[in-house]
Amino acid sequence: MYKLHALLFLLLLGFLNVNAQPTFNLYSEDADAQQQILDAAKLAREQNKNVFLFVGGNWCKWCRIFNEFAKSDAQIDSAFKAGYITEHINFSKKNKNFEVMKLLEFPQRFGFPVFVILDKSGKRIHTQRTDYLEEGEGYSKQKVLEFLEQWSPMAIEADQYK
Repeated sequence: MYKLHALLFLLLLGFLNVNAQPTFNLYSEDADAQQQILDAAKLAREQNKNVFLFVGGNWCKWCRIFNEFAKSDAQIDSAFKAGYITEHINFSKKNKNFEVMKLLEFPQRFGFPVFVILDKSGKRIHTQRTDYLEEGEGYSKQKVLEFLEQWSPMAIEADQYK
């Protein structure tokens, strides 16, 4: 009888643990993605930054992994804050944001997450497949930092190359 109670207790703990996982809720299915981009571009102009569009959804395991990776590493978080205004653009069954995806030249063709970089005027300057930034079961700090540096406002400033 003791073994049965212990087994039931362990099963209950496992069930509670699975259901206690924090929900991932960065993407709003109801957000106006065009307005998100316009607002981000306005801030980017004011702060002399580029816009980093993190396209994906709350359903996306690798979106969650990248978000946790970027927020938990002070150097990467700092690189984002120094050079970018970041927006999470939803792509889901409920809202595929077709018009925005069309304007961005259909970045979903690369899978999710996918990163789209806009200059401060809102012009798309790069779309990045994220599998190139992966390492093992996560992301490579070195590759991500290089990527952020290569598409920072300073890196694409014409005066840098005179």
